Amino acid sequence: MESTTDTEMKFWQLDTDTACRSLSTDPKGLSDREAAARIRQYGPNTIRNHPKTSVLLLFLAQFKSPVTLLLIAAALLSASLGDVADTVIILAIVLISGFLGFWQEKGAADAVKELLKLVQLHCDVLRDGQFKAIPVEEVVPGDIVSLTAGDFIPGDSLLMESQELFADEAAFTGETFSVEKRCGAVAADAPMAKRSNALFMGSHVISGRARVLVIQTGARTEFGKISAELMSRIPETDFEKGIRKFGYMLMEITLLLVIVIFAANVLLHKPVLDSFLFSLALAVGLTPQLLPAIISVNLAAGARRMAGQQVIVKRLSSIENFGSMNILCTDKTGTITEGKVTLGGSLDGHGGHSDKVLQYAWLNAVMQQGFHNPIDEAICAAHAGTANDYHLLAEIPYDFIRKRLTVQVKNDTCTMAVTKGSLLGILALCNQVETSGGKCVDIRDMETVLNEQYTKLSEAGFRTLGVAYKPVDSTRIITKEDECDMIFLGFITLFDPPKTGIYDTIKKLNGLGVRLKMITGDNALVAKSLALRIGIGQPRLLTGPAIQKMSNAALAHQAPLTDIFAEVEPNQKERIIMVLKKAGHVVGFMGDGINDAPALHTADVGISVNTAVDVAKEAADIVLLSKDLNVLLEGILEGRKTFANTMKYIFMATSANFGNMFSMAGVSLFLPFLPLLPKQVLLTNLLTDFPEMAIATDRVDDINIRTPQRWDMRFIRRFMVIFGLLSSVYDYLTFGVLLMVIHANEKIFQTGWFTESVISAILIVLIVRTRLPFFKSLPGKYLFTATIMILLIVLALPLTPFAAWFGFVRLSLSFYGWMLLIIICYMFSAELAKYWFYRGTQRLLKKRRLNLF
Repeated sequence: MESTTDTEMKFWQLDTDTACRSLSTDPKGLSDREAAARIRQYGPNTIRNHPKTSVLLLFLAQFKSPVTLLLIAAALLSASLGDVADTVIILAIVLISGFLGFWQEKGAADAVKELLKLVQLHCDVLRDGQFKAIPVEEVVPGDIVSLTAGDFIPGDSLLMESQELFADEAAFTGETFSVEKRCGAVAADAPMAKRSNALFMGSHVISGRARVLVIQTGARTEFGKISAELMSRIPETDFEKGIRKFGYMLMEITLLLVIVIFAANVLLHKPVLDSFLFSLALAVGLTPQLLPAIISVNLAAGARRMAGQQVIVKRLSSIENFGSMNILCTDKTGTITEGKVTLGGSLDGHGGHSDKVLQYAWLNAVMQQGFHNPIDEAICAAHAGTANDYHLLAEIPYDFIRKRLTVQVKNDTCTMAVTKGSLLGILALCNQVETSGGKCVDIRDMETVLNEQYTKLSEAGFRTLGVAYKPVDSTRIITKEDECDMIFLGFITLFDPPKTGIYDTIKKLNGLGVRLKMITGDNALVAKSLALRIGIGQPRLLTGPAIQKMSNAALAHQAPLTDIFAEVEPNQKERIIMVLKKAGHVVGFMGDGINDAPALHTADVGISVNTAVDVAKEAADIVLLSKDLNVLLEGILEGRKTFANTMKYIFMATSANFGNMFSMAGVSLFLPFLPLLPKQVLLTNLLTDFPEMAIATDRVDDINIRTPQRWDMRFIRRFMVIFGLLSSVYDYLTFGVLLMVIHANEKIFQTGWFTESVISAILIVLIVRTRLPFFKSLPGKYLFTATIMILLIVLALPLTPFAAWFGFVRLSLSFYGWMLLIIICYMFSAELAKYWFYRGTQRLLKKRRLNLF
């Protein structure tokens, strides 16, 4: 294949034959062998880089913490001064911790990669003379691709064939209007908006059909050049912001502690290097090193469980928002209703049945070349005729501004334009009405009758479209300007019944603290009729025209109180979601249409279905394999379970870890020796973290999934202070026993304190993991097994040959008796503290939730 030249970079100036020759493409398309060679040459068709060293980088990333790097450097310095054994032990513990984190995160990443294959975007590519569906990532320069409405453009491409093709290029031009595309070379210096024969990756097809030649893929596309950096900067989720703030809080505490402890130990004339290593080890002990791995594992486990519920997670961090979601915005079709549109009737202006209205509506539906929606399918299913007598001359595709579609058709006797669409929009085009007798009268004389019919049909729950026509000149192709002075023919009524059991589903959502808000383009009367049928008594309703006149402040006040947004324009969906978010809600949006992508991007959780158009599926965070609110309900529960298990690690890290490290820091100021050696501190941290790796499989109490759960820094700080101080109280009791009862020397003190601190830390996990009393909420089998295993290791360690490596010695039986008493008292006190803590915060949490509505 020839190398890419500057001419090929400006491919819009080429005719298709020249472009095919420059890319060595046959009219039958590439062969599979040639395509495989090109994908090796150009790489996957994605703007995100996937470096080959990603596994190595993931492993090295486990040691990127500045505190960890300082500890490694200090340990190496210690080795240079002769303390090689301790250095080897410290580095080995750090390496084991890093490997555990790496192993967990890699497993999570691999699991997610497999799940994402279920919702890959595909496109129809001509290979070996036949069209076949392949993943978009496998498209290469030289491929010939077939496109239709809703498809993503898989690469910068040159039009080979087109039929009434309109594309959305807002990502490049900022214009919300669709752009018409047609074959034919344009000037090399033509600006983006004038390249009418080119389609660019990052845009999508609004209507029509096309066959294109792919010129550039991946990072070489215009979209790849301008957007690769922006695409990588995905906005933080609510949970990610909480993690970041939590990290800052720990960093401040850790930095202060390290400075104070190091300075104090130096002033007390303890060895400087040992004091520095001890301070750094304390910092590592305070830092929840496994937090990234724990989060990744929790999210991956949640994603796997959700996949079992037919919910595929594309962006892992959105799971936390899924569990925090308290408002769900959705269209009615297919979620609240069956999504199986049936024709109610074809009526003339007076409300009588009309076969002619059905025939003309059918002509409009069957002849159009764009996206065939359920409405067109319902009309075609209701009419048994054929289009053999007619052929299509032109089409003015549907768009979301005009809300109508017009076709120009011709048979042996006449040529006419037939328009179908939003009733009010159709009436605005007409100056006459055809009566049942075939007579045309002035539309002004029928205005009252038409409006009454429309209101009557809407109140009955029918979606009502208008059908109009007019004779046109067969020698001229019509344009949008010809949509005027038409003859109104009548109404098409459509009915989409509510889903079976939708009332119970909505009731369950409300019971979980999630309010359903319906956003629809249908008129207010139809939307209200549906709301009443699904059990929403006295629904609060807001219309698109009313929203248009409202300021953001007024809408922010009204939106949380509104049940139905009717007659909504596509761009208003995004505005509604933005004001709900600014009001403090976590908002989910469910959409599957071409015009839903902006709202899906804006929502905290963008939800689509696997049958959605490409542009909606790509914009979504979560894809449902079944368009059913019951599926969504199960996903919300799984999201909350994942959130709860992630928070358990936070609570553990901020109670036992903080308490133990604070105790060690304090007692080090009064002892003539370090309470634990640096390697012992690191071993403590490793052993206490190990059982918590099983937290993703732990049981979750019903109380944690009844309501939306959100990150609360004040709650975490209170938890850390109360349970950290409680831990320290019993730590100092242990110090008292060791110093005043056992009369421990340095090694006995360190061994006894290590044993007690690890055992108490892993057992307290069983208490703080739940709001309920321990015996009412038993841990999962993996967490329980890991806890018992570490407990046995800690008790056995002083008796093994490895004890000398860490500076441990055997302990007396009397110490174990005292330790058992202290731990029992500690766990009992923790249960009491937990009861009073949650009782005191429950009223505050209820007030916050009530303030959101």
